[in-house]
Amino acid sequence: MLRIVLFVLLLASVPGFAQESSSNPDGQAPAATPVDTKPQEVSELVIAAESAIASSDWKTAEAKLNPWLASHPRDARALFDAGYAADAQNRLDEAAEFYRRAVEVNPKSFEAHLSLGLLLARQKRPVDARTELIAATNLDPEEAGPALKARAWRALAQIDRPEPGKPGDTKMASNDLLEALKLSIETPADTLLAANLAEQAGQYDEAETAYRRLIEKDAKLQPAIAGLAHLLMMKKQYPEAETLLVEALKQAPDDPALTAQLATSLAAQDKAEALPLIQKLHEAHPADPAITRMLAQVLAQAGDAAGSDKLYSGLLAAAPNDPALLVEHGQNLVRQGMFAPAFAAFDKATQIDPASGDGWSGLAFAASRMSQPAVTLHALTMRSKFMAENASTYFLWATAYDSLHQKMEAATYYKYFLKAAGGKFPNQEWQARQRLLVLEK
Repeated sequence: MLRIVLFVLLLASVPGFAQESSSNPDGQAPAATPVDTKPQEVSELVIAAESAIASSDWKTAEAKLNPWLASHPRDARALFDAGYAADAQNRLDEAAEFYRRAVEVNPKSFEAHLSLGLLLARQKRPVDARTELIAATNLDPEEAGPALKARAWRALAQIDRPEPGKPGDTKMASNDLLEALKLSIETPADTLLAANLAEQAGQYDEAETAYRRLIEKDAKLQPAIAGLAHLLMMKKQYPEAETLLVEALKQAPDDPALTAQLATSLAAQDKAEALPLIQKLHEAHPADPAITRMLAQVLAQAGDAAGSDKLYSGLLAAAPNDPALLVEHGQNLVRQGMFAPAFAAFDKATQIDPASGDGWSGLAFAASRMSQPAVTLHALTMRSKFMAENASTYFLWATAYDSLHQKMEAATYYKYFLKAAGGKFPNQEWQARQRLLVLEK
């Protein structure tokens, strides 16, 4: 029983084993204690080491374990204890080696598989961690109880979930979480993970319900507030997101993530308050590329294309092959009437990312302004693979064909344009009607 208590204490104290993260181990050495080649009584040295571990007296514990393991290198219980002590002192490579040796000696050791899996997850080795955690879920935790087995499933859910820069499987992660909930009571961290997974799977109503349930229980729970605000903005419910974020920032006025979200919501509503808010945030975090990019976008929306482009130029110096940055840079150049460098930026963006609809849109427009109708038609053809036509693209099609003296195609697209424009582009509509009079003679 002492080893079970020690095991639970270790998992509660070692970084990365906190309840919020996902999983935790047990202790079942007495049930399967392969010592050397045949079972034998637990050494008094090992028992003394475990008493020292209970008092976080790592030096004494290791002084007991080291001589014992020197003469009994296949004592699974002592190997686990040695790993346990090294783990608690953040000597992760050493701890992993002890846990691995314990697993080799006793493949049915739930505590060793789980501890090794959690440690490997902390070391950013998800594939290896998953193997150990799966092994733990297939073992009987015995005295440790189902709650610790549930923590193995929670750890798997964290590994399997998709994250930025890391592929994952929302369905698999959701199934892992469900297995954990069969064995233990749902926690706020579980609800938050379920909401994140639902959002990633496109189940927005379920995600919103989960976020709201969390906020009802704890109105200051920042991850839930941020998640709900993000979801509301995805659904273009900007005023509601703004209200939520304003209230949250009263409790945490310097929170950069919430501030950034509020600035995004305000900018989407074309509210003037967005610019000073994001400028202040940028002053506090000048090296943060995400905040710099947001300020550049808000400046562009506010009509300061030159100021915006200074920021984009700095971002491109650090990431010259980022197609999205190149497109935004090109758009600023177009706003300033600098069509040749804009053409070059859009051309580079589409070479790097041939699926960039915005890149092809920009290239078509810049080519049109530079009297390159063949390039305009090519860019519009590529764009049509990824984005729907609109009045502006119909006009570009028409004028490009017109420049190439392809009268039938030009007339057809002028008619498409007039139907789509609906009086919103009076100058271009007048031009289209005049050209149709000529083309249809």
